Amino acid sequence: MSLIAVDNHMGIFAAVMVIAGLSFLAERTRIGRLLTGTVIAILSAIAAANLHIIPHDAQAYGFIFRYIVPVLIPLFLFQADLRRLMREASRTTLAFGIAAVGTVAGVVAAAAILDLSHLGIAAGIDPAKREAAVVGLFASTYIGGSVNYAALGEMTGLNKDASFFSAATAADNLFSAVYLSIIALVPGIHWVAKRFVKTEEGTTSASEMHMNPSPVSAASLCLAIASAVSLVVITDASVSYFQLDGWRFIILTVLTLALATAVPQIRDWFSGAFELGVALSFAFFIAIAAGANLEAMVSVAPILILLVAILLSVHLAVLLIAGSWFRLTLPELLTASNAAILGATTAPAMAAAKGWHDQVTPGVLVGVLGYAVGTFVGSALFKIW
Repeated sequence: MSLIAVDNHMGIFAAVMVIAGLSFLAERTRIGRLLTGTVIAILSAIAAANLHIIPHDAQAYGFIFRYIVPVLIPLFLFQADLRRLMREASRTTLAFGIAAVGTVAGVVAAAAILDLSHLGIAAGIDPAKREAAVVGLFASTYIGGSVNYAALGEMTGLNKDASFFSAATAADNLFSAVYLSIIALVPGIHWVAKRFVKTEEGTTSASEMHMNPSPVSAASLCLAIASAVSLVVITDASVSYFQLDGWRFIILTVLTLALATAVPQIRDWFSGAFELGVALSFAFFIAIAAGANLEAMVSVAPILILLVAILLSVHLAVLLIAGSWFRLTLPELLTASNAAILGATTAPAMAAAKGWHDQVTPGVLVGVLGYAVGTFVGSALFKIW
């Protein structure tokens, strides 16, 4: 019995959003920046559920999984003008392609070394498909981000094992923070830096790459939500009519990319959509974490830590070796890797902090590209594994 009753839907939703809001605030502190808001939100939700403040299972969480998760995809992808991406960030796009290959190589290597079939048992997935599900899940999140993680969790059914899903998210965020520190130090390692061409080669001026986003307004947010929900409705109707079970998130991604590329002005019309998506993604992680069992989480933690460590090590090795062959600069490679592993928000931030001003906008663009292709790659691995 929890303090907030299982049938108090509004109370549970309020608790979810309070935890999300406090996590964003906590991220402004020194410790919060190290942990990241996502980890703070997950740990807070696990604590709240295990202290019986909020229930482990409730219809309110089901509402988030059923209705909010699909809306995240359009909200994140309204910026994904593919023509602009190829025009303004072609070299960084190539670097991102290498980073994506590195992620796939890393997750395949981890699956070859470790036995992943014992993960996600509580999800009730066919044992023969559990390893494929884990491979697809981690490939999608380390090419895209939380929206792809949510999509593959839904597609594979792994999100039904709340303990595994929360532990995997915590391991992901922990190692992502460590990885960010490592790639920030790489340019200062002389024997690595000397093997790459100088930054000035093939870069675009900072003035050309500067972004001027339109101000967020009530109208832009309303239009973004209306369009995102409409795209989900059209997708669901198409899936039902053509009997394309299992293709929901892929079709939704294709429709959103087509709209964003055909009508690039929606990036300005729907200003604030990306930030709204980030806020709602916190609600998703909190709802997942609330169902987590601490004992079950601890039992799967060691293998998840090894999985992520192997994946990221192979990813970085592929990135640096192939990047050198293609004569890409370290800023291009590391910005692309950051975009793949951590997403479109941290990539431009690191580029700006390191003084790589010509990589700020490409960092955003390839990060959005990751959201666009992460679900494709993850689902492909899941289906063919």
